[in-house]
Amino acid sequence: MLFTWFILAGLIVLFAPQNITNKFQFAFARVFRCPLSIGRSISLSLPVQQPLTNGISRREYNQLQNHLANVTEQLNLKHKELEDLSGMRIRLPLAGARLLPAGVIRASTRGLQSELIINRGRSDGLAKGQFVLGDNSIIGTICDVANREARVRLFTDPASRIEVKIPRLDVVRLMQGNGSNSAKIPMVSAIDYNIKVGDKVFARSKPGLLGTPIIIGTVAECRKDDKKPLLWDITIKPACDLERLEDVAVVIMNP
Repeated sequence: MLFTWFILAGLIVLFAPQNITNKFQFAFARVFRCPLSIGRSISLSLPVQQPLTNGISRREYNQLQNHLANVTEQLNLKHKELEDLSGMRIRLPLAGARLLPAGVIRASTRGLQSELIINRGRSDGLAKGQFVLGDNSIIGTICDVANREARVRLFTDPASRIEVKIPRLDVVRLMQGNGSNSAKIPMVSAIDYNIKVGDKVFARSKPGLLGTPIIIGTVAECRKDDKKPLLWDITIKPACDLERLEDVAVVIMNP
């Protein structure tokens, strides 16, 4: 009998409208915020990060590498604008925006849903579509907002669609998450573009949400599509360790 009741409850949750399940998620995160935060802190502290030869941790190294990639892309854009003699004012990284720090309450980085629940919400100025940074790189966008909590859809989530570009080749495409801690860039010509493992991938600027390109990941695998051998099948890995994020920052563009 108890098993039957559990099955019935599961079916009700499965077929309930999304706005109801979102409210349930936020309520659960709010009620169990303290134990969730404590448990996540304990789990993150168990694997000790091995320091690199110069004494900094792997996460600090990744942060510096992402910052360097962002600055380099800004310099490239500046040179291009100067070459075009546009006369426009050159925007610095994240100019015209503020970063709102937020803590991670709950994280799910693998499976059907790749998302974070953060301790900032509508009362802090958050809204759907805003970009979220982790370790100086784009990790996803705000997809649902409550008064004091928000849900971040990571770019690895199958429902995620983010326009990205590979600056080295000036390729712009729509990137889609594949649910396994990575994403895909489809429909890139294998004849016209020489994509390489390690190429930097940037989230493209978006008016009102992102004023300048920011690194989102790197090319992890590049092979010919099985069905269309003239096209690349490109796999993108995140520019930071999504599973170990304890804090993030939301990009809020100034009006």
